[in-house]
Amino acid sequence: MPDTTGRVQVLLLADTHGQLHPEILALAERADWVVHAGDIGTPEILHRLRGHRRQLAAVHGNNDTPRAWSAQGHDALAFPEAVAEIALPGGVLCAEHGHRAKPATRRHAVLRARYPHARLVIYGHSHRQVIDDSATPWVANPGAAGRSRTFGGSGCLLLNASRSAWHLQALQFSLGDWKK
Repeated sequence: MPDTTGRVQVLLLADTHGQLHPEILALAERADWVVHAGDIGTPEILHRLRGHRRQLAAVHGNNDTPRAWSAQGHDALAFPEAVAEIALPGGVLCAEHGHRAKPATRRHAVLRARYPHARLVIYGHSHRQVIDDSATPWVANPGAAGRSRTFGGSGCLLLNASRSAWHLQALQFSLGDWKK
């Protein structure tokens, strides 16, 4: 929920593949919004991220399939969409998994062209954490928030958004400290 100054904190993550680093879950517990950019793995991840009060938006990735989710006892209505758009103070955040933004070498240009009305576009798929604020909209990948292909540790981004300014912070957490 926005505070009285119109600021919100948004946890951005992707590529959990059924596992979520506990430090990232702890960040979710303090965030106003949580946005998952796909390859969620299991509906349980979304239940854990939502908690009791948070706003949650999620998109499906290339490894999230309605068939797999229904096999776990969840109906197709609970299956995430391909794109999410969230109005925040100061602009619009768009999320997609990114696997359809091709070629990969031009992914940021493709996403900027696809969402020209956005202030920030987040995506997953590559598992590589990046913040590209060289043009508008910004394009960012929070990295992998689970155990799979983390490239140095489970990653996420924190967005602090107000009407006048947006700030992104990249975070990474060691897999060595993560107890199974």
